[in-house]
Amino acid sequence: MINVFPKKIINTFLLLLCATIITNCSTKHATSINSNKNEFSTVLDIPMPLDDFNLTADDGTSFNLETLKGQWNLLFFGYTHCPDVCPLTLHQLGQAKKALNESMHDSLNIIMISVDPDRDSTEILHQYVNSFNQKITGATGPISEIDKLTSQLGIFHMANKEEGQNYSVSHSAAVVMINRNAEFHAVFSAPHSTENFITDLPKIMAKN
Repeated sequence: MINVFPKKIINTFLLLLCATIITNCSTKHATSINSNKNEFSTVLDIPMPLDDFNLTADDGTSFNLETLKGQWNLLFFGYTHCPDVCPLTLHQLGQAKKALNESMHDSLNIIMISVDPDRDSTEILHQYVNSFNQKITGATGPISEIDKLTSQLGIFHMANKEEGQNYSVSHSAAVVMINRNAEFHAVFSAPHSTENFITDLPKIMAKN
């Protein structure tokens, strides 16, 4: 169950209901929406400040709101047992980052936040994110701390533990863009492609 959202993000959450899909890590997709200003992303008219949270990065360091400041960040929420959507999205993000010019490449972080902390220890998460060519940061923590972030971004996640040991996790497949001030800036709705990220990322970063 998702808690009632704070009043300040209700409008943003309603936007994200249209902009994201829920995936059970299958190949089913829903229709995405496009921004008026960009082809494949929705940019908030006014970036939304975020409240702090406390997670742990895959290298054992603290991962919180301060960690996101000073760089552009692409956040994807998934889990290491995901058979298709998560590894595909991370691969696409990595390929898109490689295509950016050097300045933009160096100022953009890709971050996967695991919403399955019961199985994804920081050690497991570290091995997983390092299996991709591009440097990707992993982070996770108690569900209560994960929810502090996901509830602000309109990200849904639910572990289907009734399925047994090899349970799946239903989760939003959106990629959320956080700006240099650690504010919620834009969202890429699924289904994703490398070309979609390559098209819109430079536009968003160049304007800000």
